[in-house]
Amino acid sequence: LSMAAAEPGARKRRPKGQFSAGRAKRPRGGGRQLEAGMRGILITCNMNERKCVGEAYSLLGEYGDLLYGPEQFSDHEERLSGSEREEDEDDVEAALKKEVGQIRASTEQKLRRFQSVESGANNVVFIRTQGIEPENLVHHILKDMHATKKKKTRVILRMLPISGTCKAFMEDMKKYTETFFEPWFKAPNKGTFQIVYKARNNSHMSREEVIKELAGIVGSLNPENKVDLNNPQYTIVVEIIKTVCCLSVVRDYVLFRKYNLQEVVKSNKEDKQQNPSSLTEEQNSRVVKPEAEGEEKSSEEVKLENK
Repeated sequence: LSMAAAEPGARKRRPKGQFSAGRAKRPRGGGRQLEAGMRGILITCNMNERKCVGEAYSLLGEYGDLLYGPEQFSDHEERLSGSEREEDEDDVEAALKKEVGQIRASTEQKLRRFQSVESGANNVVFIRTQGIEPENLVHHILKDMHATKKKKTRVILRMLPISGTCKAFMEDMKKYTETFFEPWFKAPNKGTFQIVYKARNNSHMSREEVIKELAGIVGSLNPENKVDLNNPQYTIVVEIIKTVCCLSVVRDYVLFRKYNLQEVVKSNKEDKQQNPSSLTEEQNSRVVKPEAEGEEKSSEEVKLENK
């Protein structure tokens, strides 16, 4: 009886652990995690992360090839795979071992241009980039979609370039951004700016403190840098996920509807009906609504943290 009683309990316990571990690693990224030191593109979606990754690869591949040319694979890799085919007939096992070793070596040596990694948050996909400028690529995609009005994605909502990542602790962020902000804000460079902040799965950072400290750093680089919340030249994007702080400085954040791929196409249709300058407040509020909901949530989170 005691054995029979113990058996169902043991049966229940084991799969639970297996499934939860599998679920945590499987969705996207194959076990690779977003960490400090990575650059890439942070993409938000609605529920369907697997489809989002597929859309991201397709879209980034299309524009990546246009801007940087097709992704190159070395002749050395191709020659190796060719020679292995001949050896297969002589010694299958040796060839298999060699192939596994070669695959492992090639993934370590040569990273793909776009590689999905585990972001650490639901409805967020992170595509690590190698050898390209995330800001230029994403700006180019949005500019093209804004001009052509072609809807190219179904599940991707926002696509934010991430040019730098550091640990999400105030001291790390201050030290990192002092250098990171230089290309845009260090004298003689200057510009009007705003800071956009979002934290996910993180409760130890204060929105107000981060914005205040980072604005102070921008000011110290050049006192002529001024805050403009209506139509800034630059938007500093701060996206915190768990213990990683993702950063970028982007242009045309307002024009490109907060870098939202769904809205940038919609707004362009509205622009065509009337002059862009006469875009009404009603249209602006309609365009901004999906983001506003997210912002309300984050302000509620901030209230809870303060309590």
